[in-house]
Amino acid sequence: MLKHIHAALSESAAALEAFSSDDAALAAIEKAGAALGATFQNQGRVFSCGNGGSMSDAIHFAEELSGKFRKERRPLAALAISDPGHLTCVANDYGYEKVFSRYLEGHGRAGDALLAISTSGKSPNVLEAAKSAKTIGMTVVALTGRAGSPLAREAGIEICTPCGDWSDRIQELHIKVIHILVELVERRLFPDLYSD
Repeated sequence: MLKHIHAALSESAAALEAFSSDDAALAAIEKAGAALGATFQNQGRVFSCGNGGSMSDAIHFAEELSGKFRKERRPLAALAISDPGHLTCVANDYGYEKVFSRYLEGHGRAGDALLAISTSGKSPNVLEAAKSAKTIGMTVVALTGRAGSPLAREAGIEICTPCGDWSDRIQELHIKVIHILVELVERRLFPDLYSD
């Protein structure tokens, strides 16, 4: 079994190394961090959404902003679309593809932002969320794992982490990106938290 553990860690490290050398992806992260930071500076809110593990990542992203990341600072208006009552109500009445977009139609405002997470970039409900967010006048940041996905075409900014055939490697890079985005937001809004 040790060989499988080593293989998994080596594969993960290789994916991170390749992503670290992707200048376009790094530029997209920088652009997304600036856009999210500007959203908060302009009194906007940031929403996030995804399915399965990507919903867990969406929740993680929001709580790092509304709660605490590393050091004490004021909370930021970030919210993952994850309320079970809302999700089951809308899925039952309108279909699962509407669970995120319906929420944004009720809560989103021009000047807000959406982090839309989908490893395939093809999740119908995440696509619907991105379309609704665009219609509302929100900034849309897509976090995907497949280049040229339908979600990328709906986003103003796409961060793509392609790394093989399996979503677990994509999700490992997604959490790295999420933590970097939170740090970039903090560096913009709370520069005193950082000494460099």
